[in-house]
This record gives sequence, C-alpha cells and structure tokens, in this order.
Amino acid sequence: MNPKANQKAVILLSGGLDSATCLAIAKDAVYDCYCLSIDYGQRHSIELAAAQNVAKSLGAIEHKIVNLDLRSIGGSALTDTSIAIPEDEPGGIPVTYVPARNTIMLSVALGWAEVLGANTIFTGVTAVDYSGYPDCRPEFIAAFQQLANLATKAAVGGQRLVVETPLIHLQKAKIIQLGYSLGVDYSQTVSCYQADQQGRACGRCDSCRIRQQGFSNANIPDPTPYQ
Repeated sequence: MNPKANQKAVILLSGGLDSATCLAIAKDAVYDCYCLSIDYGQRHSIELAAAQNVAKSLGAIEHKIVNLDLRSIGGSALTDTSIAIPEDEPGGIPVTYVPARNTIMLSVALGWAEVLGANTIFTGVTAVDYSGYPDCRPEFIAAFQQLANLATKAAVGGQRLVVETPLIHLQKAKIIQLGYSLGVDYSQTVSCYQADQQGRACGRCDSCRIRQQGFSNANIPDPTPYQ
C-alpha cells in the first residue's frame, strides 16, 4: 500500500502550467488533493477560472479560492495596471515580481493545511527557466518550511509540515513532458501575464516566452490559444 494514500495535501494552484503539473504529481502520489488559489487582484484573473478547470479535471477533492487583494500595496505590473507588462527580455528581477506573493500564498496554505490535518504543501515554484523571482529559490522554500514548523499548533504537537517543490530544479521542457505523461491538459492552463478574458495569451511577455520555448524544447505541440 502506498504510504501516502489518503494523506491530505494542499496544492497551491495558480491555473498555470507549473502548478497544474504539481497537482498531477501529487495526485499520482495518491495524496488526497485540496487545491488553493489566491485572488490577489492579478490583472490576468482569468487564471483563476483556469485553476477551477484544472482542479476539476485532475480530480481534486476541493478547490478553494481565497480573496486577498494585493492591489492596495501595488509595486508590481501584475497588480498595478499603470505599470506596463514588459515585452522584452528583462534584466534583473522584472516588474512582474509581486512583493511577498509566495510568502503570503504559502502562509494561507499553511493555515488551511493545519485546519485540514494535512502535513504536506505542494507548490510549483521553479528556479530554472524562470523570471528570477527571489521567492522561487530553494533557500526561500527551506526557510519557509523551517518557519512553518515553528509557527503552528500542529507542528508543536509533533506533526511536522513539508513543503514539496517537485519542479524546482527542472527545466520547463522536462516539466511539460512530465505533466503530459501524467495526463495534464495544458490547453486548460493560463500562463500569460496579460491574457484576455477568453484566456488567450499575448505571446510576448516573459511568461509566454518561457512557455513557448518549453513546448518547443519538449517537442510537444503548444496548445496555447494566442490573441
């Protein structure tokens, strides 16, 4: 019997390619999957509808969307429409970085995991073929896991929490090939930072370029609808 069977896991699900693959990995490991999406005021809010479709198609037990509007603090092209989405190769950390986003998302996931009695959180962060966000690095994940095991009643009682990042060292092509083998329908996912309300991608932003190159390198047809 798989020791992970019927164990609960919270999966952070954005509606993008990486998080959909992460859900498929958790499902394949026979976890009971509880998906969490954050409506943080992102301009590409169509990704939340994509998350709902992905959660349903991959058999999540529950999908919860938590509203936590980060537009009030701004500081990112994803939450402030007065800041243009860059369409050239960015230098350094791009303006699409959302301050503290992954810290906030993981914290909400930690709270729900404790309520559910889950001791595993899956997140699809990757430190290869990515935009250079500081909160996607292995050092950050390790630090958050340490914090999580100091911060909860469950951990004090002996139920330690693990943050699983199965994609963190994989190239985008490898992620796509893995998800494809696990039955992920990537046509349901939205990665574009300025996708329209039909989910059609711009094909020009950093996220689109990384996604396009990933499908090309994986030798798998790109199912993304483009504007």
